[in-house]
Amino acid sequence: MQHVDIAIIGGGMVGLALASALKNSKLSVLVVDEQFPLKPLAEQPELRVSAINQASENLLRRLHVWPAIQAARLQAYSHMQVWEQDSFAAIEFDHQMLHQGHLGHIIENQVVVNALWESLLDADNVQLLAPVSVQSWQRQDDGVELQLADGNTYRVGLLVGADGANSRIRQQAGLPISFADYQHKAIVATVQTELPHGACARQIFTPDGPLAFLPLYEENLCSIVWSATTCEADRLMTLDEQAFSHALTSAFDARLGVCQVHSKRLAFPLTMRYARRWLDERLVLVGDAAHTIHPLAGQGANLGLMDAAALAERLLKLKSDNKDIGLLANLRPYERWRKAEAVRMLAAMGGFKTLFSGAHPLKKLMRGAGMSAINHLPLVKQQAMAMAAGLAGDTPSLAKPLI
Repeated sequence: MQHVDIAIIGGGMVGLALASALKNSKLSVLVVDEQFPLKPLAEQPELRVSAINQASENLLRRLHVWPAIQAARLQAYSHMQVWEQDSFAAIEFDHQMLHQGHLGHIIENQVVVNALWESLLDADNVQLLAPVSVQSWQRQDDGVELQLADGNTYRVGLLVGADGANSRIRQQAGLPISFADYQHKAIVATVQTELPHGACARQIFTPDGPLAFLPLYEENLCSIVWSATTCEADRLMTLDEQAFSHALTSAFDARLGVCQVHSKRLAFPLTMRYARRWLDERLVLVGDAAHTIHPLAGQGANLGLMDAAALAERLLKLKSDNKDIGLLANLRPYERWRKAEAVRMLAAMGGFKTLFSGAHPLKKLMRGAGMSAINHLPLVKQQAMAMAAGLAGDTPSLAKPLI
């Protein structure tokens, strides 16, 4: 039986970021994933992309993977435009208000995963096992006995569930979860636009839900996230490519001219999940295993990456103080810290969804007046931008700017 301090179940962005943050430390780390995370990039953009904010960029820079990400492909965005269909409600954000060169980057998830995985290949204290699944695990007083499907057994000081929204680790541990069906589906695709995106991220609120156009590395390519009621999303998915492109152009008010679908389309249901407990003895959750939110503000990946940074900070402190990293009491500060941030974000996304639901004329008038007022209040806009960029609140040390 092999012994490791930490076993991270899940080799996505969050699990690998946690492992990378612990690289070259005095903690031994095992990463397990049932699929092989490293994949060559296709010629066309991957469908799953994230809006990586400045705090997450700071983290990736501190992990020394940002150059690899830049060498692959990414697109900075320096402006944001948000408006409501058939209304005067509109607001714009500009990077200059934060005295930064950009607001964030649109990056394919696979690009981040590849960079993190490759950065760990030479780490003496990190083992990468994939593809291999977890067969079973049993909690004991002094650790967790982890049995893998390849026959290997490990004695682990702390088991980390970084295995996504449908986390088996969370389910097997019996950690309670609250959830709410948003009654929406998100359609994702890559589209080619008649007009260049101009490094601007755009989002329109339609009666059926928000539609985001996220700029990609070619000036006429965007990734879309079209959130619509389940019924409407199902209808849109039945349309052929030409009819869907026409509907997309119309829904987006033709802001970028005629749009043409440039990839296959995927649709997935949107559900809010929130683990009421993120901890147990020898067990902790991070990322989507602990929470999932509506994608309308593009904060899901950033929230998970900050979980990884905060947990790494706590584990390194415990190791430095020669304390047991697996004791529930020793991990409580991490749970309190990150649960507070998750609740704040969940509440904000729920509020936005409720605010922009419905097409009653009076409600549209109030939304228009409110957005127009905020658009003319620089300090309020600046605060909102700082929160979205991850530069406000209690930011983990690893996510603070390099001096």
